[in-house]
Amino acid sequence: MKVLVTGGTSGLGLAMASALAAAGATVALTGRSGQRASSVAAELPGAVGMELDVRDRQSVAQAVDQAWSRLGGIDMLVNNAGIGMRTVNPRFMTHPQGFWEVPADGFRAVIETNLTGYFLVAREVTPRMLAAGGGRIVNISVSHSTMKRAGFVPYGPSRAGSEALSRIMAADLQGTGVTVNLLLPGGATVTGMLPDDALAEGQEFLDPAVMGPPIVWLASNDAAGVHDERIVAAEFERWMQDRNR
Repeated sequence: MKVLVTGGTSGLGLAMASALAAAGATVALTGRSGQRASSVAAELPGAVGMELDVRDRQSVAQAVDQAWSRLGGIDMLVNNAGIGMRTVNPRFMTHPQGFWEVPADGFRAVIETNLTGYFLVAREVTPRMLAAGGGRIVNISVSHSTMKRAGFVPYGPSRAGSEALSRIMAADLQGTGVTVNLLLPGGATVTGMLPDDALAEGQEFLDPAVMGPPIVWLASNDAAGVHDERIVAAEFERWMQDRNR
C-alpha cells in the first residue's frame, strides 16, 4: 500500500504515518517545511518526506506528482493537513472569543488550509486514481460538537465544510473504485493545536496514537470497498464489532 499523508510531521498525521509505516505501507508524508518532512520521514521505515503547502495549487500539483513518482503511484490519500484555533486565538479553550472578534485574515487562513486544502489535494489525486482503476481517500474530521461550539470560528466551520465535502466526494465517486471515508479521533487530542493553558489544567485528552488502528485497517484488504463511512477512532473497536455482526 502506497500512502500520501498530508500534514504528517506531527500530531495526528505523524501518528497515522507511523502506524502505516510500521504495518508495512510505503508512506510519503508532507509538511510546509520540506526539510522537516524529510527529517521526520527518516525516522520511519521506508518513508519519504516532501514539502507541500495545501493552500497553494502549484505546490499541491508538484507534491502529488513527486509522491506519485517516488512511490510508484498512490493507493491511499490521507487528507489531514490543517491548522487550528490557536492561529486566531491562542487561549481559545479557556477564553473563547465571538466570531465578530476573529480577524478576517485568520478566518481565511483556516478555511484555505482545512477546507480548500482538502479539495485541492483530492482534486489532484483523484484523476490519477481513477485512471489507475481505484484508490482510497480518507479525510480527517472532528466531532460534530466541535463544529458548532461557541468560540470555534473559524475552525468549526472549516471542519464542517470538509465533512460536507467528503460526503459529496463519496457520492461523486460512488461505483468508480475510488472510495472516500471520514476518520476522526472522537475527542480533543494532544496535538500542537491545543493551547498550553488547557494542557496545564489537567484535562484528559486522547493520544494521537488512537488513529493508528483505524487508518491501518482502512489501508488493508479487509477495507476494500468500504465507502462513505464515518469512523470514530476512539470507538473503532466497537464499530468493528457492530460491523462484523
